[in-house]
Amino acid sequence: MFEAIVMLCAGLAGAPPCRAALVPGYEAASLAGCEAALEAHPVAGAECRTAGEALAVTEVAPGVFVHRGAVAEPDGENRGDTANLGFVIGAAAVAVIDSGSAAWMGEALWRAIRARSDLPVTHLVLTHVHPDHVLGASVFAGAEIVAHAGLPQALARRRETYLQRFEALIGAEGFLGTEVPGIDLEVAERARLDLGGRVLDLRAWPQAHSGTDLTVLDRATGTLFAGDLVVAEHIPPLDGSLRGWQRVLGELEQIPATRVVPGHGGPVSGGSVSGGAVLDWPEGAAPVRRYLGVLAREAAAAVAAGERLSEAVTHIAARERAQWQLFDVFNARNATVAFTELEWE
Repeated sequence: MFEAIVMLCAGLAGAPPCRAALVPGYEAASLAGCEAALEAHPVAGAECRTAGEALAVTEVAPGVFVHRGAVAEPDGENRGDTANLGFVIGAAAVAVIDSGSAAWMGEALWRAIRARSDLPVTHLVLTHVHPDHVLGASVFAGAEIVAHAGLPQALARRRETYLQRFEALIGAEGFLGTEVPGIDLEVAERARLDLGGRVLDLRAWPQAHSGTDLTVLDRATGTLFAGDLVVAEHIPPLDGSLRGWQRVLGELEQIPATRVVPGHGGPVSGGSVSGGAVLDWPEGAAPVRRYLGVLAREAAAAVAAGERLSEAVTHIAARERAQWQLFDVFNARNATVAFTELEWE
């Protein structure tokens, strides 16, 4: 397979760091085919090369593919590949769910799609505001970008912070070409996407994990993409409302799904960390529900005891340490949010 690329450089043309960026839509089985497509529709600076890196994906249900990111903080080694992403292939179109931490990830996901289908990618659904799920969107510029109605404002507030922080974490070369996406379709409550004989049900939720959570249910297979409302191995990161998340999780568990794709972690397929990850439903939500319950009870007890926040966060939910990866990165922050929220109950 061959594809068109352009060189992106951070400084003067040809000066490092540089990265070969995909120009989507010129894929061909032969070099001549790619070059003919470029001749018909020229792109300044583009040339044809052998296709680059594709994300590893697993077909977790018929026509449903999932990439499992590493359970880790984004860094130069993993290049930001730390979230679960996916796509669903219908009879007429493809929908993508989340796009990763940087432009290179969206491009690698595009290649994974093109290895399995030549149907148009008509929709990119973003499950919530966090940068490891949204910053790879640029390659999908021809698709309608769909998100919770609160996402545009949330992204606008955090734009500069996200871009600066993730460039520093991933490195300038890996981050080249990355942009904060615009949103074409805002979902306030519910929406449906028809991929041709295959319908995806979208639902926007009140403040929970974040203020921008959106889930996707593939009716045909009963596969639920939950974003970070459900995670596995990776400690649940609280960036919204503890009580809201508990309520939403209770409603979410009533959705008649067969399996859930968590936002992070999950079973490793084929022995590779890049395999697909799904959990049984609703059993897959039980660890998150347990953690949130412990967080709520112990934060409420600390508030009732008149503890100072600085003291309380050192022990709230400490019993959960052995159950989660990245506990020391997120738990104190979670405890702070929980304590502050429950002070007002």
